[in-house]
Amino acid sequence: MPSSTVRELSVGSTLDVVSFEVEAGKVREFATATHTDDPAHTDKEAAAAAGFPNVLATATHVVVAGHHRDQQQFVQALGLAIERVVVGSVEWHYTRPLVAGDRLTGTRRIADDTTREGTRGGTMRLVTLETQWVDDSGETAVTQREVLIEKGA
Repeated sequence: MPSSTVRELSVGSTLDVVSFEVEAGKVREFATATHTDDPAHTDKEAAAAAGFPNVLATATHVVVAGHHRDQQQFVQALGLAIERVVVGSVEWHYTRPLVAGDRLTGTRRIADDTTREGTRGGTMRLVTLETQWVDDSGETAVTQREVLIEKGA
């Protein structure tokens, strides 16, 4: 499916704002999927013994937000050809651990949008997205950065 070639957004623009609750059942699913064996992720008593008020979310838990986002809309707004896009990197910087019961709101913005020559010829477009995840008190809990690479036609 070809995408729009017109870029509606530029660096600094907000792509979307989504909210979700960190759910104990979803934390358990992530722990299973990532082969995490620390019981603080699956057992509330073990989490309490480790100093947490509820089960501890796994390090990549905020990717659950993908289920709440209109992915097609943001790809179109960026003017990306989805069939040529790969994820180059994703990183998370935590200011505090996430636990079941937290409610997070993420504002995703365009942090960078550049084009450069690829190592095998042709150009690549690199779009860096940054999401600030804040809790109900308005404090940032996590900053997520991801780089999307659109390979040349």
